[in-house]
Amino acid sequence: MLKNISNMIFFSTLIMGTIISISSNSWLGAWMGLEINLLSFIPLLINLKNSLSTESALKYFLTQALASSILLFSIMLLSLENIYFDNSLLNWVLNSALMLKMGAAPFHFWFPEMMEGLTWFMSFILMTWQKIAPMVLISYCLIFNYSLIISILSIIIGSIGGINQTSLRKMMAYSSINHLGWLLSGLAISIYYWMIYFIMYTVILLSMVLLFNKYNLFFTKQLYSLSNYNPVLKMIIFSNMLSLGGLPPFTGFMPKWLIIQSLSNSNLFLISIMVIFTLITLFYYIRMIYSALMINYTQLKWIYFNELNMNWVLILNFFSLMGLPVISLLYMIF
Repeated sequence: MLKNISNMIFFSTLIMGTIISISSNSWLGAWMGLEINLLSFIPLLINLKNSLSTESALKYFLTQALASSILLFSIMLLSLENIYFDNSLLNWVLNSALMLKMGAAPFHFWFPEMMEGLTWFMSFILMTWQKIAPMVLISYCLIFNYSLIISILSIIIGSIGGINQTSLRKMMAYSSINHLGWLLSGLAISIYYWMIYFIMYTVILLSMVLLFNKYNLFFTKQLYSLSNYNPVLKMIIFSNMLSLGGLPPFTGFMPKWLIIQSLSNSNLFLISIMVIFTLITLFYYIRMIYSALMINYTQLKWIYFNELNMNWVLILNFFSLMGLPVISLLYMIF
């Protein structure tokens, strides 16, 4: 009971820190919001049943403390009117500190290793909510060319890094880095595109994380044996992976489609790089799906959805699998 109350307090403080950060009128207030968010997230990471969670919490603290110190240093220098520092250079440093906070490449070194020691729910918070404040702050001081360079590097490293992974948490971490590149490119166009992409990515990721958490799935070899007790579940998870990779006609393709349309007239080279390396992500998803579907099983019964017993999870899955046709139909009607 006491643990649940303390977790609720930490979660409310976590949300409050993000709100303070994105609604602050000064950079110092934004930094304070980030620190409140950090100090409330670290106790949530520690799980006494998992020895790796303490190591992950320490890695997160050290990385975020380094990024916060660089951020505060650049804020202090920007507030001083002197001739010793160029403001454009300080903007680059400030952007880099915020990139380090959310784990964008090439500042991603801590992110996959830390994810390995977390629960699925904490991993979901780290991949979604913890990226809101840094990305909103980046939109205030966005350097267009720098953000495009970081987005290309994130897409490349996120795609190549997940090829030979057997851990689902590390695979989701590299997938998050890949999507971070798309989010940064969407942010460079408009905050509207960023919001659409982030909301759809969050919904698709939530539907996957809930199923992973319910069935204690942590490694790819566990996915191969899902047909032993629920073949429908395996099809749902694999379809969500394809949606997360951005394969049409799944919902995950729609925000990518919007960004491709917006950048196709101005930066065709960037779009080509983004699409090519996103296809690599789809390649190792499809390779894993093909291997799992080709395995023969002794059980021949078809077990329906009664094992899931989670109606709201099925609603989320319906949105992530059928969102693009439904949205296209509504667009044609209205």
